[in-house]
Amino acid sequence: MVESRSIEESIRAGLACTHLEVHGDGAHFEALVVSPEFAGLNRVRRHQLVYAALGERMREEIHALSMRTLSPDEWTAR
Repeated sequence: MVESRSIEESIRAGLACTHLEVHGDGAHFEALVVSPEFAGLNRVRRHQLVYAALGERMREEIHALSMRTLSPDEWTAR
């Protein structure tokens, strides 16, 4: 079973995050990712960056991941 903390560590290792929350039940997860790398990117490209940070884990360990991806300015304005 995959732990939320393990997913957080993978995302942080591959993506500069100013805020990150991951919650889940071991197979299905929800993530809130705030990264300056998201500035100016559309939602699809942001999600691709998170998927790239997780690499093979998305195919092998994580069955579902819903994401909310924000730039720091969007996070502050919310």
